[in-house]
Amino acid sequence: MARSVWKGPFVDGYLLAKAEKARASTRNQIVQIWSRRSTILPQFVGITFGVYNGKKFIPVLVTEDMVGHKFGEFAPGRIFNAHGGGDKKATAA
Repeated sequence: MARSVWKGPFVDGYLLAKAEKARASTRNQIVQIWSRRSTILPQFVGITFGVYNGKKFIPVLVTEDMVGHKFGEFAPGRIFNAHGGGDKKATAA
């Protein structure tokens, strides 16, 4: 179920402060965040965030097309390796 419109998008409080600090800084640093559930706002466009996927920080450069999506969508937490292991002889040859 989607979030109510009258509540507005969810963004962790510390994330707004980090984004403002990064925008004020002249250096192009990666802002490390753990909040995969936060919504990407228009204020975040142009900032590179390091989104934690449970193991490492994945760099995500926010563009205008990403506004309205969640940070977790751009940093996959699980990697699919394939089903079964049936035909090992063909891969070895």
